[in-house]
Amino acid sequence: MTSQVSSPAEQTDGTVVGEQRTAAGAKDVRRLDRVIIRFAGDSGDGMQLTGDRFTSETASFGNDLSTLPNFPAEIRAPAGTLPGVSSFQLHFADHDILTPGDAPNVLVAMNPAALKANIGDLPRGAEIIVNTDEFTKRAMAKVGYGTSPLEDGSLDGYQVHPVPLTTLTLEALKESGLPRRDAERSKNMFALGLLSWMYHRPTEGTEKFLRAKFAKKPDIAAANIAAFRAGWNFGETTEDFAVSYEVAPAATAFPPGTYRNISGNLALAYGLIAASRQADLPLFLGSYPITPASDILHELSKHKNFGVRTFQAEDEIAGIGAALGAAFGGSLAVTTTSGPGVALKSETIGLAVSLELPLLVVDIQRGGPSTGLPTKTEQADLLQAMYGRNGEAPVPVVAPRTPADCFDAALEAARIALVYRTPVFLLSDGYLANGSEPWRIPELEELPDLTVQFAQGPNHTTADGAEVFWPYKRDPHTLARPWAIPGTPGLEHRIGGIEKQDGTGNISYDPANHDFMVRTRQAKVDGIDVPDLDVDDPDGARTLVLGWGSTYGPITAAVRRIRKEGGRIAQAHLRHLNPFPRNLGEVLRGYDTVVVPEMNLGQLATLIRAKYLVDAHSCNQVNGMPFKAEQLAAALKEAIDD
Repeated sequence: MTSQVSSPAEQTDGTVVGEQRTAAGAKDVRRLDRVIIRFAGDSGDGMQLTGDRFTSETASFGNDLSTLPNFPAEIRAPAGTLPGVSSFQLHFADHDILTPGDAPNVLVAMNPAALKANIGDLPRGAEIIVNTDEFTKRAMAKVGYGTSPLEDGSLDGYQVHPVPLTTLTLEALKESGLPRRDAERSKNMFALGLLSWMYHRPTEGTEKFLRAKFAKKPDIAAANIAAFRAGWNFGETTEDFAVSYEVAPAATAFPPGTYRNISGNLALAYGLIAASRQADLPLFLGSYPITPASDILHELSKHKNFGVRTFQAEDEIAGIGAALGAAFGGSLAVTTTSGPGVALKSETIGLAVSLELPLLVVDIQRGGPSTGLPTKTEQADLLQAMYGRNGEAPVPVVAPRTPADCFDAALEAARIALVYRTPVFLLSDGYLANGSEPWRIPELEELPDLTVQFAQGPNHTTADGAEVFWPYKRDPHTLARPWAIPGTPGLEHRIGGIEKQDGTGNISYDPANHDFMVRTRQAKVDGIDVPDLDVDDPDGARTLVLGWGSTYGPITAAVRRIRKEGGRIAQAHLRHLNPFPRNLGEVLRGYDTVVVPEMNLGQLATLIRAKYLVDAHSCNQVNGMPFKAEQLAAALKEAIDD
């Protein structure tokens, strides 16, 4: 959920739902149903922090929201350049929303580069708040402005608010005693204060956050709070902002419960902790830092009190090797990574398939190939997760659909791994990982029971009557083998990647046994119990749009637009990608046209065509950004018309 800021009179995505005057001479307050705001500046201007704080206060106010952080791959990109622009988009509303919004109604541009990089996304009539102090000849020339866009008429189609943010911040902090350079860094808090006034956001949480964040530097904390308050007061007193806006809480959008704002990576980390508690197993994470998965490692390292152990390995291979060892030892084992790391982990994933041990492989997908676009999103690892290992090495694949859904997807991946004794891929992506939305905190009784029974003693009687332990004697329902904790008397058995004999687990080169074991491992994955696919089809449509992962929000928003205009279209979204739901083939054959939007070149569509012989139509995008609802709606209308 995001926020959209634009002049109500010319707003394209929001609706003016009321207007009031507070008192004679006071400023107008107009009520909107939703707003989209984008903060943009240098990667060192604190745009992510500014957007995060505005989001947190918006969540506490009760709006529905969706966010889209967008930042350079470089740790500190060249200042004032187009590649160095960092932005944060927030869409918030008084009703249920699904995406960060297609186009911002308000752009806060901290410098010429931020303006030039983002102006193309703004609809005519949108508001632009510009830090005029940064529009020097040198700064403008660096991004190709021959003349000042603030003076040459190129912005005449927008509502431009020139604000000397740096000067005003320095004036507010002139008594702070801080060096000029340190004082200038607080200009993002001035901008946050101004926007908080414009949209009636709470302020107490931000001030509390700043005191805590800079607790060891009270002078910095005081300066940021002073700048924040100065921005609020500027909005209240300046004549340039004659109107402020209200977006009411989304009172009817959420079921009753306790909510908090949460990002996908944080939800995933919490889901892993919940899974370990519900399984009554210690949680072990073996990982190597990689964008955009590192936040999971950072978060889990804070929760030793829940029995979580994190190991930051020297490389990707060591990370998964340690995790697989922890699985052998009886832990709920996890390794986190992104696409390049999956390539390095592939041999050990194959070993986990052979050993038939529970292991969660969390892949936060990003733009590729190779290093690719580390901070941009993509869905291009599906075929890698399905087939990126030597030999026949089937692995279940689960994909969350929203940031909050990452919590439930983690629990589901853990269920499959523990019940069926198999590694499981959890495919999130950068859009979900860094984006955020409200999340209803579940009650304990709502969480699944994931407890497992370890092997306790002999499980087989030989022909001569001896009782022995067979490590590959399977559960007849799940085909899972026993999970034997090392050191348990009588449960000694061989491990390793060489093929095992069915039942005994002894090394075997017998062709018939290998054929049987390969087919059994495949049958185990094929037989995993997953729910049937739900189809949203209220009008008997002939066209179905099928999605997976983070395309859920844009697809659903596009479907809503089409239905609002009278079009008939059905929607279904896959969480389980291996195995597919058992009714998927029947669902697909029930429609004349099937459209599959993906942030890749058609990987799910390829699987659908191969397995079900359905002529699925691909709708593809690989530009590092999520789909826009308007863009998808246009593509889906074409499919309906055809």
